[in-house]
Amino acid sequence: MSHFFAYLARMKLIQRWGLMRNTTPENIQEHSLQAAMIAHNLAVIRNTHFGGAVNSDRVMTLAAYHEVAEIFTGDLPTPVKYFSPQIKAAYGDIEQLAKEKLYGMLPCELRAAYQPLLFPREEDAELWQLVKAADKICAFLKCAEELKAGNQEFAAAAKTIRQEIMQMSLPEVQYFMEKFVPSFSLALDEMS
Repeated sequence: MSHFFAYLARMKLIQRWGLMRNTTPENIQEHSLQAAMIAHNLAVIRNTHFGGAVNSDRVMTLAAYHEVAEIFTGDLPTPVKYFSPQIKAAYGDIEQLAKEKLYGMLPCELRAAYQPLLFPREEDAELWQLVKAADKICAFLKCAEELKAGNQEFAAAAKTIRQEIMQMSLPEVQYFMEKFVPSFSLALDEMS
């Protein structure tokens, strides 16, 4: 018996933004789906408009699995995770152990297929760049959503995250920010 997918199903129980007052709670399962869809789109944009040749399906799959360690660690708030180099390094070690535990739950004959999803490979660096960009965009969209609901607690985070996104200097990210992000500030009737 393997507990791998039973643990993955618990992603819906891990809440994000733990130090912030939220008008709409967000869990890592729904975040991972949004990140996967955006990462896929970033890859498509790169390939369509900027001469890329990345595997958009692979990018999407990596993004779907990018938070699985948090099943064991929870979502450590960014200010805590990056409080010091020692905490950041220790948390990286804990995440590695969490992924190893999850990986060990897979039947042996399936592990080869999941190893590159749980443990980044050097040849996937370009793909992970898009996953990280999608993750950052998702954080910005969460801030925008909270601000739209009148929650000013996310104002400083929105400003910081937008600056980080703009500093990425990835043309597909800039394209996404220009073409898709403005709609998130509209009401449903305004989008119809």
